[in-house]
Amino acid sequence: MEKLTLDKLKEECGVFGIYSENIEDVSQRIYFGLVALQHRGQESAGIAICKDNRINYYKEMGLVREVFNEKTINRLKGNIGIGHVRYSTTGDSHLRNAQPLVVKCKENSIALAHNGNLINANEIRSEAEEKGYIYQTTTDTEVIGSLINENYENGLEEALIKSMKRIKGAYSLNLICDEKLIGVRDPNGLRPLAIGKIEDGYVLSSESCAFEVVGAEYIRDVEPGEIVIIDNNGIKSIRFAEEKKTVCSFEFVYFSRPDSALDGQSVYKSRIEAGKILSREDNVEADIVMSVPDSGTLAAIGYSEESGIPYREGLIKNKYLGRSFIEPSQKMRELLVKLKLSVLRENVENKRIVLIDDSIVRGTTSKKIIDMLRKAGAKEIHLRISSPPVKYSCYFGIDTPERENLIASSHSIEEMRKKIGCDSLLFLSEKGLLESIGLENNVCTACFNGNYPIAVPESLDKFSMEK
Repeated sequence: MEKLTLDKLKEECGVFGIYSENIEDVSQRIYFGLVALQHRGQESAGIAICKDNRINYYKEMGLVREVFNEKTINRLKGNIGIGHVRYSTTGDSHLRNAQPLVVKCKENSIALAHNGNLINANEIRSEAEEKGYIYQTTTDTEVIGSLINENYENGLEEALIKSMKRIKGAYSLNLICDEKLIGVRDPNGLRPLAIGKIEDGYVLSSESCAFEVVGAEYIRDVEPGEIVIIDNNGIKSIRFAEEKKTVCSFEFVYFSRPDSALDGQSVYKSRIEAGKILSREDNVEADIVMSVPDSGTLAAIGYSEESGIPYREGLIKNKYLGRSFIEPSQKMRELLVKLKLSVLRENVENKRIVLIDDSIVRGTTSKKIIDMLRKAGAKEIHLRISSPPVKYSCYFGIDTPERENLIASSHSIEEMRKKIGCDSLLFLSEKGLLESIGLENNVCTACFNGNYPIAVPESLDKFSMEK
């Protein structure tokens, strides 16, 4: 099953949780929260609900609206719940790996929803298997559950602290255990997690864009290296590690919805600002600015505002294709791009175009789009990218291709320009990207420069635990 998508870095996952005094609509609110986070993962969806210290859950492969209906939602009654939408970054795309995961924890059960990737999961898993632990999945999420179970000798808080100190990598977690809703964020804050307030409780979400739909008011982000425990006494904060904030730059470049704020910074404003800075770094003359929708649209608007070159639509996106349930050949992949995007000929014919996109991964889709614009009569095409060249793989919850498949890792900008077929090619500088985000140097830019905030193993891939 392949999702119809352009040549982009693949989404991570989305987590959403609620603690409420009202048991009537918790599952419905989680459903709406997951729909708001659907852009973060389209492989599977699930909800786990706690009532009287018993966890009931339902999960299935597919989009949120395909997985849940009135009947399945009404089966899930309780005042504490978590939900998850998944794109697999560790473990294959299979129902057994769908989340939330529910595992035994001493006399109780624990439900976990995880966004991110652990880089020492294999080591921990091997140690647990030597002690007799039998894993049911091939995800690193179950490794977290096994650690909490192993450390649960002197209560939940100690188990959480010991377990979080052991794992390495990027993660934001929502958990249910002992009738508490728990949120955790890794010490680097690579994966986002925000706290919202509802009238009778609290909400935890990967992005703040999901708050409005459930009637929540944004309070703050979970801090890097922080555990928050929510129960009928309110919110308790525990620090398990010193903060070393390095927020993922691609949350601002591509992943997060523009109506989200991450660590106090507006995603919308950062993308507009990236386009403005890109224009200031450029000196091309053109008739129109246009975007590859929707990923390049905000940067294109910013570029247009700064340069004075008018913004026009030139590519129209078909938003109703959904997913493909066939294994496409190379020829079909080329046709899928034409299905996904079509050219508005009257806006591009005989025009000098500045074409804005947010990133180039393999370069295959960029070449197809350039070819489509040429055939529609574009006079010149100047491709502008609102982020630096992606040269290195990510190991922290983003599904990037192997480095040899990243076009920027083995080609100069001029070589890339020739291969893609545009008249000129310019990327936003790393300095410009950091300026647009506005978090100073507290940003992970490893996919651009190879400076990883955490040391990574020489050999690591998403299916390593299945081997």
